[in-house]
Amino acid sequence: MALRDIESDARRAFDVMAGGGIAILPQSVGYSLIAAHPEPLKRIFDTKRRKPSKLNAMLGNDAIAGELYKLSARGREVLVAITRVYDLPLGAIAPFRREHPIFRRLDDDMMARSTKDGTLLMLLNAGPFHAAITRLSHANKTALFGSSANVSLTGTKFSSDDIEPDIRAIADISIDYGLMKYHPYQASSTLLNLETLEVVRYGSCYEDIRDIVRRYFGTELGPRPAT
Repeated sequence: MALRDIESDARRAFDVMAGGGIAILPQSVGYSLIAAHPEPLKRIFDTKRRKPSKLNAMLGNDAIAGELYKLSARGREVLVAITRVYDLPLGAIAPFRREHPIFRRLDDDMMARSTKDGTLLMLLNAGPFHAAITRLSHANKTALFGSSANVSLTGTKFSSDDIEPDIRAIADISIDYGLMKYHPYQASSTLLNLETLEVVRYGSCYEDIRDIVRRYFGTELGPRPAT
């Protein structure tokens, strides 16, 4: 029985995106729709029918975060505690270095769609495929941006079978790894500002993240709001 060839699949997907295409990628917090160039990123935005206030997220890893983020000692400790010590996924938000060469393919308009008030949202530690694709992103100095593979307000898709036809139609490659790890949450990553500890979105593993921040950093984030 043939199992996943993550490195090969990541290379195929990266080459498509580096060449101007769009990819549906498996992340532990749900399938995502990702690109590396302004025009396909705009196509993703338009197809998803996203509101202008909704921003793209960058796929990243510890090396990318270390180079891009401008973090205080505590901010770095929060990041390490959540993503490395406790091995949890996180949508990290922090001030960043716009001048870094990884952004060379993106124009000012697309950066404006992907950043807010000098901060950048980066998805970290979202599973084995995410680790492989972000290694390629870092090695090739090519930023990968996008958002969840769904029409806006329809919910994160944890199985590729649930992705809408309109979303599938714009993808030049789709990597299908079945049901994603954090499907019981039915929510993408928790979004946390590493400097202010503001919770921007209560997502997967929020209760674990809340406990880490309380236990080690003395800050109470509060319970997940009732739905």
